[in-house]
Amino acid sequence: MIQIDPTQQTERENYKVLIGSIIPRPIAFVTSVASNNVLNGAPFSYFNIVSSNPPMISLAIQRSNGVQKDTARNIIQEKEFVVHIVDEDNVEKVNQTARSLPSDQSEIEMAQLTPVKSIQVSVPGIKEAKVRMECTLEHLLVLGDGEHDGCDLIIGKVIQFHVDEAIYKDGKIDPKGLGAVSRLAGHSYAKIGDIFSIERPV
Repeated sequence: MIQIDPTQQTERENYKVLIGSIIPRPIAFVTSVASNNVLNGAPFSYFNIVSSNPPMISLAIQRSNGVQKDTARNIIQEKEFVVHIVDEDNVEKVNQTARSLPSDQSEIEMAQLTPVKSIQVSVPGIKEAKVRMECTLEHLLVLGDGEHDGCDLIIGKVIQFHVDEAIYKDGKIDPKGLGAVSRLAGHSYAKIGDIFSIERPV
């Protein structure tokens, strides 16, 4: 085994070890609204479930030289956002939203995604996702020194689910029908591959 001390590496070197080993990572496409009412959209692969009772998800949004990203700032200010699952059908358009745009320009418009009204939050979702979750900000934890590095760890409470009826049956989502894609390292993504079952011990 190669021994690596993260304190002896640069941030970029540690980043490569993390994203190359913690795979596959689900991708959240997050919509939020800025104070000037611009609809913002961005993908994040530091994303997962936190709890099912109550239903909560986590987003870790890295800062750039200590500067918050638009999504984090919007969520903190407005306390609402929508999380979408990125799938094979929408990944190309979602990838376009990763481009850096001025805060007064909408990635949703740029990528030609279709806004749809939410039920319980004021932030619109996008029509192109088979699963979306309306969320409110439950907790915020700022990691790092906040000046040169840092991350806004956001815990969101899901207050409304939207699921495409074509992939939902008997209270379950068909993984093949959803066709979620996951993030690997570099420019690489992965599709749902072979599915196998292992019974849990009792």
